[in-house]
Amino acid sequence: MKYSKKCFALSFFLIVLLFNAACADSPPTAASEADFPVVPASKNVPKFRVETVATNLEVVWSIVFAPDGRMFFTERPGRVRLIEGGKLRAAPFFTVPDIELSGESGLMGMTLHPNFAENHFVYLAYAYQDASKNQTVRVARYRETGETLTNAKTIIEAIPASRYHSGTRLKFGADGKLYITTGDATKQNLAQKLDSINGKTLRLNDDGTIPNDNPFVNQKGARGEIWTYGHRNAQGMDFHPETGLMFQTEHGPSIIDGVSLFKRTGGDEVNIVERGKNYGWAKISHTTRREGMETPIVEYSPAVAPASGMFYRGNLFPEFKNNFFFGTLKGEAIIRLVLDGRRIVSQHKLLEKQYGRIREIAEAADGSIYFSTSNRDGRGDPTKEDDRILRIVPDILK
Repeated sequence: MKYSKKCFALSFFLIVLLFNAACADSPPTAASEADFPVVPASKNVPKFRVETVATNLEVVWSIVFAPDGRMFFTERPGRVRLIEGGKLRAAPFFTVPDIELSGESGLMGMTLHPNFAENHFVYLAYAYQDASKNQTVRVARYRETGETLTNAKTIIEAIPASRYHSGTRLKFGADGKLYITTGDATKQNLAQKLDSINGKTLRLNDDGTIPNDNPFVNQKGARGEIWTYGHRNAQGMDFHPETGLMFQTEHGPSIIDGVSLFKRTGGDEVNIVERGKNYGWAKISHTTRREGMETPIVEYSPAVAPASGMFYRGNLFPEFKNNFFFGTLKGEAIIRLVLDGRRIVSQHKLLEKQYGRIREIAEAADGSIYFSTSNRDGRGDPTKEDDRILRIVPDILK
């Protein structure tokens, strides 16, 4: 038995060594402290209180608001739920019939078409099993009828998935295109391969066709859907209200990847994501640099596990205008970044260790900020009311 354990340990070491050698086209270099200064805590934090919106939910992954004020949200087991007039509709609005639920996968991202008021199109990303029983991800478009979702149309499917790192966040840009984040499905080498759609940001027309101005659309051996590559598992995405720059949050390496690859865990990222660029996974991580690859504008070690991303656009909290917010699972907080163009001026942790694991964050039409707990995802410590949707509103009494 002891001999077998030694052989296993030696084999694992050799595998990791060979992987590192394969990735070492040129050695990564550490960024200087000047490139990654310590970001001070924000001193400009308004007084607010937290109100409970809904309780006894299950892993609320995505929240969107319709123009008429209704709030739709997804639960990972496959349910689309609806809150209207401040009340949760008891029965699910829609249940995905072919959901595949294991590990971190299931029903994930949701977004509404920019012209939802006219066409009532809703987009969902979810895991399913293909004909060979492989776990894969599909993005589908539905028509909302007021009572349910109908007329399913596949936008893209057969995105390889796994129990971990299956993405998938959806968001429309100002250009009217649908942006989709995909995970590496725990196969790190796929993120650098342009013939794979894993570990990427994809860009599609609203009907699933490929825009002819995508960066790799005419490149032999490359998937035309790809907008950016070299991502591990980005689960937050939004566009700056003034500059239009896309910001993404991304999970850094963990024991699943073999910590020896980068000597440590942590390395969660916030990136400015731009056309055709390579964001480094799995050749660089944390603050390391390599020519032709992008290093994040800020990274978090120890890990905070960022699970969402939202720019604040409202007027209810003037101090938050154009700030970037994201929920953290392991960090059990909402992180707020104050920006000056592409540079982070300050940051602040809201509600740290008060509600457990925080996943989604979204802004309502009135400027209040909604967020969801994720304490029933198998890694949290749920209370009797979890999972919950809560909202942040000004505390006018303070």
